Amino acid sequence: MVVAAIFAAICLGFAIIGFTSLGDITDPTEIADARGFAWFWTFLASVAIGLGLLAWWIARTHKEDDDA
Repeated sequence: MVVAAIFAAICLGFAIIGFTSLGDITDPTEIADARGFAWFWTFLASVAIGLGLLAWWIARTHKEDDDA
């Protein structure tokens, strides 16, 4: 869960940098590429968040067997 949170934060950081740098680019092709780059990092962050939430849910609902 912790690794997923750290990875999601890093990915969101790259996505924010990508979206904020769009104003500095003048070439339409480069703008499209930069937008795709930013959306890719946003997708990776959403996958990491989803996997982190899944791990948290599994850890929370896991029941120990005492039949050892």
